[in-house]
Amino acid sequence: MTPQEFKEARRSLGLTLDQLGGMLGYSGEHVKAQVHKMETGERPVRSVQARLMQCYLEGYRPDDWST
Repeated sequence: MTPQEFKEARRSLGLTLDQLGGMLGYSGEHVKAQVHKMETGERPVRSVQARLMQCYLEGYRPDDWST
């Protein structure tokens, strides 16, 4: 998944940077920055993150879904 596809997926799911960061396991004051770096290509989108995002796009919703 490219950085642009990752960003578009987050937006289509209606998630904020903070929400997605929390769902990916990031915490602390730099959650937004970590997701932003993935969306801009500064940080790679790892295969496990891409697979999880694809599951969300296909309708998977964990019990603690952010929206």
